[in-house]
Amino acid sequence: MSEINIDRNEQTLSEAQLNAIVEELCISKAEEFSMLGYENVTGKEIWDCINDRYKKGMPHLHEVVNDILSLKTTQYMNWMTMTVVYKGPSLL
Repeated sequence: MSEINIDRNEQTLSEAQLNAIVEELCISKAEEFSMLGYENVTGKEIWDCINDRYKKGMPHLHEVVNDILSLKTTQYMNWMTMTVVYKGPSLL
């Protein structure tokens, strides 16, 4: 996973700790989607979907967390469709 920027005023966490937090959130979101009937979604796919939004660099941690927690199944499915159409199914 890509690095995440944090303000110096925030609690200092190591990069590994931040990555673990974000990974757990992505896995949690994948489990939520699974309960909604989207059983084959993985945490990595959730991260890829969210990370695809960050063309200009990684935003602050609270923005990443918000993006993960507020991701809707329709947004994920739109991203998945566009990824398959434009990049090919081998990238999933």
